[in-house]
Amino acid sequence: MKLYIDTLGCPKNSVDSENAAGLAEAAGHVIVEDPREAEVLLVNTCGFINDAKEESIDHILALAHYREQGKILAVSGCLSQRYGAELQKAMPEIDLLLGVNDYCRLPELLGRLEEEQRRRGSGTPCPTGEKAPGFPLVCLSPAPAGYEETGARKVLGPSYTAYLRIAEGCDNVCAYCVIPQIRGPYRSRGREDILREAEALAAGGCRELVVVAQDVTAYGMDRKDGYGLPELLTELCAVEGIRWIRLMYCYEDRITDKLIETMAREPKICHYIDIPIQHVSDRLLSAMNRRSTGASIRDTVARLRKAMPDVCIRTTLIVGLPGETPEEFAELEEFVETVKFQRLGVFAYSKEEGTTAAAMKGQLRRQTKERRRERIMALQQRISLENNLSLVGKTLEVLVEGREEEGTWVGRSVYDAPEIDNGVIFTSEEELAPGDLVQVLITDAYDYDLAGRRACDKEETIR
Repeated sequence: MKLYIDTLGCPKNSVDSENAAGLAEAAGHVIVEDPREAEVLLVNTCGFINDAKEESIDHILALAHYREQGKILAVSGCLSQRYGAELQKAMPEIDLLLGVNDYCRLPELLGRLEEEQRRRGSGTPCPTGEKAPGFPLVCLSPAPAGYEETGARKVLGPSYTAYLRIAEGCDNVCAYCVIPQIRGPYRSRGREDILREAEALAAGGCRELVVVAQDVTAYGMDRKDGYGLPELLTELCAVEGIRWIRLMYCYEDRITDKLIETMAREPKICHYIDIPIQHVSDRLLSAMNRRSTGASIRDTVARLRKAMPDVCIRTTLIVGLPGETPEEFAELEEFVETVKFQRLGVFAYSKEEGTTAAAMKGQLRRQTKERRRERIMALQQRISLENNLSLVGKTLEVLVEGREEEGTWVGRSVYDAPEIDNGVIFTSEEELAPGDLVQVLITDAYDYDLAGRRACDKEETIR
């Protein structure tokens, strides 16, 4: 069958989609990029916060009209895992509901869908609500005891960069978060499986590995065998062909001196780290069930910057948690102004049923939360420009992502993660290709992006 996959949400979801694509292709199915060419339309959803849930539902409805052309609609991911029963009742358009722990069953389920399509007749209109006996197919299994390998993966994006998932689930139980309920407890992936996948990605042309999990820094702690993130990173650095290794989703309280030393020692590890600190008020951090404190966050930032003066720290914040006072918000503003993170994103608190925070007193008005979010983002915009201006005249290593126009290219510096961070627009007299790594002399800076020209050999990079 021809399968189209629409992926929403975080990089972990992107890995799920690529595993699903690999399993389907290994079973003889064909992955297509145009929903009009597909026989099965799979929406891999996000269900983390309200905005993500609404976006997922919009995408499902947008593809549902293809059922009138005889196509089959499947839904997977966090939304289906979290709201499977509700989706069955509210959206009769859905033919298959697949949970986050069930991608290994996709080939079997596609086979059953293929039988249903033959019964229906390819291209035969299928009015909303019409179902064969036994449909919709529903597969929403609980989390397994350990990390389950799919044994197949098809990279759906550019080959030069790839997400490398090293664990599944989460044990942190933050007061505002439903991920442990959806994804289950933390399960570290086996060392051999991670290295084998990294080698396969490198053989396919990957230059950049973006290491992801719900909590990357917790890797190995559930096994207690002494093999953790620093040891894994050291082995990943030995994989031939990989030039950049980037760390995402690192919890501040687990950023050890050993991890920092490994980052500073290994030239392949980008001087970049994503640390979602969420807030700096000790009272609110405690209410969030975070282990960090304002003092520990400041100490970790200082340790990172001492070991790697050029380190780029990305963080995310949550404003408007129930009970957040004007004084606590002012404390956060002052912290952002003082620390001057290179990359920063802000979420307005989203009340999610089933979480501890949803039952807290002092829920703030949406307008208050949005106003606070906008104030932090306006502050960060100025800080980002200041940081970017400091790079003018310096030479950065840049990963080429494509051509802007004749003689002009676009890429990302070593300090920028794919899809979420800044870009670099630069000129080059030589022809380039996506995935090339080049030195770029920065000549101009904007709020979030940089501009420059390809550097000559004698101009040295700052890394």
